[in-house]
Amino acid sequence: MSEGRKERGRKGGQPGANLGGSSPMGWIVSANLLALVAVVLAVVALVLQFTEEDEGSGTPTVANPSPTAQASPAAQATPTPAVVDVSVDDDPSWGPEDAPVTIVEFSEFLCPYCQRFAQQTLPLIKDAYEGQVRYVYRDFIVHGELALKISEAAECADDQGKFWEYHDKLWEEYTATYEQAQAGTEALLGTLKEYASELGLDTATFDDCLDTGKNTAEVQSDYQEGASYGVSGTPGFFINGQQVTGAQPFEVFQQIIDAALVGSEPSSAVPTVTSSG
Repeated sequence: MSEGRKERGRKGGQPGANLGGSSPMGWIVSANLLALVAVVLAVVALVLQFTEEDEGSGTPTVANPSPTAQASPAAQATPTPAVVDVSVDDDPSWGPEDAPVTIVEFSEFLCPYCQRFAQQTLPLIKDAYEGQVRYVYRDFIVHGELALKISEAAECADDQGKFWEYHDKLWEEYTATYEQAQAGTEALLGTLKEYASELGLDTATFDDCLDTGKNTAEVQSDYQEGASYGVSGTPGFFINGQQVTGAQPFEVFQQIIDAALVGSEPSSAVPTVTSSG
């Protein structure tokens, strides 16, 4: 073979020899591949290790807990109505003192919702539960000084043993009393004294009682006690200590009274009526 062919043969074989890894570039490629394989193997080893630890711990991993694992709202106990220890003080009342049910009302005589209760609901309670209910009237003033004077007048009538007559008179004459209160203190006091005269009270004693503010402290004390029990408007009631707010219909009182009479717990879902206007 000529020297020219040998030379060409040697040059033609160089690329094959380089692909076989005898060149520096081939070593670099091989090293990179080996490094990649090592990384993959390391990751696989770590995954297997953590899998074995999880299985050995015995603690399962739950991505989405089942809803049944949580307490069902329907399974929660119905709250027992709160009972407040309410004093009857020495305030006017009707019904036996040892009656199984005691209703304490906090009220005032310029409250239209109180009038509605007194004339529509209270008579039904009195008729339906004669001898079983004691009803106590206590003062809770929300309409200022003139409402205070009206309550004082009722207390002055109570001093002469005629609270309920005066109580009923004030509700019967609610519109006239309200109009006189709007006219001012002098007009209102004159009307209150006229009511006392019409009911046959000792007017001199009544007038002095009203003019001197004899019962102001009594009325204010009722208010302070009512506020301490959680009363914030009128009328407010406590039936054997369970609070009822607003001029509720007879059926609401009936439900609570009947439950008290049989010794069961009434429903705590007593509606609330905003009624201090």
